[in-house]
Amino acid sequence: MNTASAPTTDETHEASLSARETVKALCAYVRPHRWAVVLGLLCALVGAAGGLLQPLATKALVDRLASGETIAGILIALTVLVLLGTAVEAFGAYVLERTAESVVLAARRTLVGRLLRLRIAEWERIPPGDLMSRVTSDTTLLRAVSTQAVVSAATGAVASVAAIVMMAYLDAVLLAVTLGVVVLVGGAVALVMPKIARATERSQEAVGEISIALERVFGAFRTVKASGAEERETARVEAAARRAWRHGVKSAKWEAVAGSADELAVQLAFLAVLGVGGARVASGEIPVSTLIAFLLYLFYLIEPVSRLVDAVSQYQEGAAALSRIAQVERLSTEPTDRHKGALPAQRAAVPGPASVRFEDVSFRYRTGLPKVHQQVSFELPGTGMTAFVGPSGAGKSTVFALIERFHEATGGRVLVDGKDVRDWPLPELRSAIGYVEQDAPVLAGTLRENLVFAAPGATDDDIRDVLARTQLDTLVERLPQGLDTPVGHRGSKLSGGERQRIAVARALLRKPRLLLLDEATSQLDAVNELALRDVITDLARETTVLVVAHRLSTVTGADRIVVMDAGRVRAVGTHEELVAQDPLYAQLAATQLLAPAR
Repeated sequence: MNTASAPTTDETHEASLSARETVKALCAYVRPHRWAVVLGLLCALVGAAGGLLQPLATKALVDRLASGETIAGILIALTVLVLLGTAVEAFGAYVLERTAESVVLAARRTLVGRLLRLRIAEWERIPPGDLMSRVTSDTTLLRAVSTQAVVSAATGAVASVAAIVMMAYLDAVLLAVTLGVVVLVGGAVALVMPKIARATERSQEAVGEISIALERVFGAFRTVKASGAEERETARVEAAARRAWRHGVKSAKWEAVAGSADELAVQLAFLAVLGVGGARVASGEIPVSTLIAFLLYLFYLIEPVSRLVDAVSQYQEGAAALSRIAQVERLSTEPTDRHKGALPAQRAAVPGPASVRFEDVSFRYRTGLPKVHQQVSFELPGTGMTAFVGPSGAGKSTVFALIERFHEATGGRVLVDGKDVRDWPLPELRSAIGYVEQDAPVLAGTLRENLVFAAPGATDDDIRDVLARTQLDTLVERLPQGLDTPVGHRGSKLSGGERQRIAVARALLRKPRLLLLDEATSQLDAVNELALRDVITDLARETTVLVVAHRLSTVTGADRIVVMDAGRVRAVGTHEELVAQDPLYAQLAATQLLAPAR
């Protein structure tokens, strides 16, 4: 099958979200959990209120000490205040952490559901490793920004304003000194925040590159080893890891600057207040208890200001993750069936084999690429076997992709049972089709799971029948756990021929009205090929079978043969007719490009 050129990470890079779009996307994730976030916010505010009262209680304690009054009541009140505030804050922190995990879970469920519904064209364009990193590492960054950042920003702002009000109540002059220092340092911090966002986004992209590189290696593990390419591929992965490290360090550097700025602001403000306040105490303008309370409020400010800075830092990190997640959400997906309940009745209403017709079909994978199909037309009645032959790149496998609606025709119409495939609900269309791909993929799991993958409702009798027809029953007898034996990653514990027979058995269990076999016998020995060919011949009497084949033995047994070349249909006929009438077909047969079965 012709495919688009290999994608690069540059193709997946899109513009970051604007601030408004980021906030909107964040609100969409938080909205279902808003009451839990509100509860966490209230708990945080209660804890902040307890902290706000402590300096005033300390001032009263100092005044009572100066006047010789008892302080037992104030000490008890302070203790209760501290314990209560700590307990409420701890509960609020738990609620927020639990909510954050729920946000991440919801994001991952949404992304996975969308990724599995991507159009094939999108899947071919974007490296799978990059998509996987968006589900794993990018969604992890939502944990902090979706709850902690929101609550930290709210409580930090409220607590800061409340502390400033209390400081103004104590002494306006000392407040002016404090705000002057804080604004000066805060302006410098504001310049750092965009740098954190850029470094975080670059770091996440580099993490995606690591996944891409690893997926590339593990997808061809034997080839890597046979080529002695371990060191070269290790270097490739390490290069991506170094890029992630470099951007991560840069992000950590700016976060450290932002994180220490609040402490610097408070320390500088402390020195300024201590100097100015000491002078005001010495001159008798304020009592020493006021200076002590003011300094306590100043140190109290460290926590809410830190929360604000952390919230902004987390927001910058989360904005980078949200941009990458949003890019996935903008990818084109296949339509979903809105009438799933009607599917069994629909299938029962159209029994028997399916007919297929192509009417002047044109197709190209992307704008700017050459056409794979050019005015392709043919008509295949129900039942019987049709073989598609032609040179490599002629567009044979693309016929199957258009029937399955993996791709949409860019011109003309593809009809199944006289109905344009674009008018079929996708689940209904595909439920009528059995499809065996060129590389006959087998999924990690047990043999049974692979067999019933396309037909989860298959009975044990159905399975036994298909096993016998595809001569897999002897394989099952050899396996230590029979049908429940794990087959390894991508069927690594099976031979190529066994994987191919499993793929065929999986398609047969679906009991399709239309069976598409793309080089389904290319890895079989002569005995198994002959047996499978007999099965397909029997099946063709009651269903429609379409085969892409290069073996002469498969072609000669077909009811009709479609010869394709350069994206066009050259001729349609039987083997004998085409040998006599079509020079290309005669040449293919004579030069063994249609290799006879061994």
